[in-house]
Amino acid sequence: MSAKSQVMKRPLVYVLLSAGLLVMSAPFLWMALSAFKSAEELTASPPVWIPSEWTLDSFHRLLDKLDLPLYFMNSVIVAVLVTVANLVFCSMLGYALAKLNFIGRNKIFALVLGALMVPGNLMLLPLFVLMSKLQLIDSYAALVLPFAAGAFGVFLMRQFMQSIPDELLEAARMDGAGEWYIFWRIVMPLVKPALATLSIFTFLGSWNNFVWPLIATNDPDKYTLPVALATFATDPNKSSGSNGMLMAGAFLIVLPVLIVFAVLQRYFTQGIATAGMK
Repeated sequence: MSAKSQVMKRPLVYVLLSAGLLVMSAPFLWMALSAFKSAEELTASPPVWIPSEWTLDSFHRLLDKLDLPLYFMNSVIVAVLVTVANLVFCSMLGYALAKLNFIGRNKIFALVLGALMVPGNLMLLPLFVLMSKLQLIDSYAALVLPFAAGAFGVFLMRQFMQSIPDELLEAARMDGAGEWYIFWRIVMPLVKPALATLSIFTFLGSWNNFVWPLIATNDPDKYTLPVALATFATDPNKSSGSNGMLMAGAFLIVLPVLIVFAVLQRYFTQGIATAGMK
């Protein structure tokens, strides 16, 4: 293909990509804009995209009917603890599988790959029975411990750490550095892109997790934000005429994820591009 034809096709590619972006982002834009509309504009026909007068009325009404600070803090606590636990434990196991020689290393990695193929919903019943036996139902531990380390995180960190030269680690060992020092002071600073990638995926998965918190919590004071909002939406005594409040709640659920991604997107892109290189 000539360079001229490639140049001529480039604008078409941009147009198609822009159209795809518009289609995919339209529901989110509608949700975000609807959170600031008045009740009349929410039910207007034809639909109104841009609010004529921006209002926080939906947020105020939602705050009156739901203890949003409590549910928001529950989600923050669970998501942050799960993310930190995955960063620590997945990095440790990834380092061991990538840079340490021990009996059964390949078999353990095969188990990790096998775990990636197991549907998550298949583990809900065993996890519930285990948490119930440990008497952890209706606690933060029940929401955090089952997700403190994931097969995807181990696989991601192992693949990224394989790209670190073995000579660098051997030089540190020759200088008297122990494995713990090498892991924290040499390896971890070099895998920041992978850590950022894992942080985004883990935080996003934990923040949006709905099924397990719904199963593992009976006490409303332990509800996370998605569970609280879904419970509110299905309660006819509270949710009557609540389209604006639901949009406001959905906007609050999405906002922290967007902030995390905006802060870490540079490392996220680099981590995705290089995680599988060796």
